[in-house]
Amino acid sequence: MSPEGEHRNAVPTMRDVAALAGVSTMTVSRVLHDDPRISAETKAKVRDAVRELGYLRNDTARNLRIGRGAAAIGLVVSNLANPFYSQLALGVGVAAEAQNLTVMLVNSAGDRDREVRLVRDLLSRRVVGIIVSPATDDHSHLAARALHGTPLVLVARPPKGITADCVLVDDFTGAREAAKRLLARGHTKVGFVGLPPTVWTGGERFRGFRSAFEEAGVRLDRRYVRHQESDVAAAEKTVSSLLGMRDPPTALFAANNRNMIGAIRAVSRSASSIALAGFDDFELADLLDLPLIVVTYDAVGLGREAARLLLERVEPRGGDLPPQRVVLPTAVVEYGPPTGGWHLAAELGPG
Repeated sequence: MSPEGEHRNAVPTMRDVAALAGVSTMTVSRVLHDDPRISAETKAKVRDAVRELGYLRNDTARNLRIGRGAAAIGLVVSNLANPFYSQLALGVGVAAEAQNLTVMLVNSAGDRDREVRLVRDLLSRRVVGIIVSPATDDHSHLAARALHGTPLVLVARPPKGITADCVLVDDFTGAREAAKRLLARGHTKVGFVGLPPTVWTGGERFRGFRSAFEEAGVRLDRRYVRHQESDVAAAEKTVSSLLGMRDPPTALFAANNRNMIGAIRAVSRSASSIALAGFDDFELADLLDLPLIVVTYDAVGLGREAARLLLERVEPRGGDLPPQRVVLPTAVVEYGPPTGGWHLAAELGPG
């Protein structure tokens, strides 16, 4: 390949733009920053050269040279396979883009040690702030001293042992309302397939589920209660074992979308007739020929709200704000028989 061909295929530099426009690299820099001292004619020549070459400013390198961080928000999630986190990331991305920021998305896979490494890596990249969905209740690595003052917002789990803003879902009220719907239909033998109670969402959703029974004066049969990780295959196996009991439950509450999908698989492979309720709406739920009660909420809004709190912290006096805790409301959707469609219940307030 000729030197000329190599030049055409190389990433264009500011020097290339200057050569094509017939100006100095300093002039190119001033045009890119819209310096009013540069004439309109020169600006037009430089901008034409930028378009022709496809030149892109290296803002990361420039920021590091002048002591600024990357123009990005760090987002740490615990399970990229869960659609909840993709919706969360969309919300963060919308808010970040409005402020000319990008999002660095990383996945801890529910491993705290990995989460610690990922947070340190984001800090080394000098992000403007970090949003974390913590893998565990040990948040010591997220303390202000460990983050060197970098703003932090937690999602889906409140801070423990540290001071930080957080955005939560009203897990308690959503689970309680779904369980109340099952009880109102005459189901007293209701199974619960939920997350470990040590997980914030797991504990809150089980607390709401249990509260519905207490309010109705119905005894909760502990034989039907199972706590496990958020895994489709494990949930399918658990629900199959519940359906195989001599006196099986007539209804089932799944504590998140992964457990609900596992439950649906188990029910579809059995001859059992069982009512299903669960937390987290999921795609195609309305097409299943099953009576489903689903707790839903705005996961994209959760991401937008987390980004809003973070961006407030980035402001010059953001560090003076008191810790904020935002709880997003839930609603209940009913799909399939006996109504043959779905309807959205009135929005539920925080419990």
